[in-house]
Amino acid sequence: MSKDIGVAVIGAGMAGKAHAAAYRTASTLYSPTLPQVRLVSIGDVNAEFGSLAAKRFGYERHDSSWQAIAEADDIDVVSVVIANSLHREVVEGLLAAGKHVLCEKPLTDTLEDARAMADAARSAETIARIGFTFRRTPGIAYIRNLIQSGVLGKVLHFSGRYWTDYGFSPSAPMSWRYKGCPGSGALADVGSHLAYVAEFLCGQAQSVSGGQLSTVIGKRPVPLGAVMGHDHVEVSETFEVVENDDYAAFSAVFENGSGGFEVSRVAAGHANSLTFEVFCENGAAKFDQRRPPEIGLFLNDGSSSENGYRQVILGPEHPYLAGGLAMDAPSVGFGQNDAFGYQARAFLEEVAGIDEASSLPRCATFDEGVHNMELLAAVSESALNGGKQVSL
Repeated sequence: MSKDIGVAVIGAGMAGKAHAAAYRTASTLYSPTLPQVRLVSIGDVNAEFGSLAAKRFGYERHDSSWQAIAEADDIDVVSVVIANSLHREVVEGLLAAGKHVLCEKPLTDTLEDARAMADAARSAETIARIGFTFRRTPGIAYIRNLIQSGVLGKVLHFSGRYWTDYGFSPSAPMSWRYKGCPGSGALADVGSHLAYVAEFLCGQAQSVSGGQLSTVIGKRPVPLGAVMGHDHVEVSETFEVVENDDYAAFSAVFENGSGGFEVSRVAAGHANSLTFEVFCENGAAKFDQRRPPEIGLFLNDGSSSENGYRQVILGPEHPYLAGGLAMDAPSVGFGQNDAFGYQARAFLEEVAGIDEASSLPRCATFDEGVHNMELLAAVSESALNGGKQVSL
């Protein structure tokens, strides 16, 4: 693709702004040089949110409907970052209009819709991908390399949790995040991340068991105004019922090893804490999202009296960092926002027809997004049937 690439983002909320910023930085990452990236539009039904985001991130305009973006001749690439239940209509409409689409996870809110979206993606002449952003985290990718290269060796056991606290206060306003079927709450919101991270390291899940879903705050106040992301705004005295899970837990068996999982949106004191430890035949590794420039690494290479976890500071020799940062030097910090930049770069490279070997591995397909939802659906099925084992 030799011509420039026009970009739009649908959704001006928390993750939408991360996508908007990522397209700004994508051209500065790696070689070869991308075609010119034009930042065209931020789309949001809330015109104020869309206008503010467009001005902040340097986009030419804002649109108040996805249809306007689908019809625009100056837009080639669109990120879809809106409520899960809206994904199918918007994504299918964009693909039909000939746009390349990067959709946030989870793919949608029902398996039926997810499979239909995957069918549409396979039939489209353009590229459709899902954002599994944590695959772009250097520490997680490095641990995967250590497993696959044999340094850590075969996985025996994975233990992970993703604790958040955006819903721990009973006064947190009602939003789309608290509506939907069992499993569409904390499990879909943050459990989807933890599930694909585990499969990234351990191979595909074979079965799940011990599923547990719990709603601990049963009703929430209706907001008096628009809610962006996890914001707490002024609320009314009217309450609505919470329909989905505040907390979820399950166990899984993978191609390599087994694992235990715990996710929450009511974990006070943990604003955003994805952590895991993976135990292998030659040692172990651990990752904490709150300390992204490092991992913990244990190798069975010394006496028990001398051996232990060592701190590994990530830098230019590790995944995504080599040649990818303007200041390409050891111990230069980065975090979750940067992963969106690596993701946007990989997607734009694929759209531009740049050889995968030149830079970054490609983003996940819609079929992988369907599989992620099938795993979560199996957890919900297990929970609804007393924790029974469900095969995948």
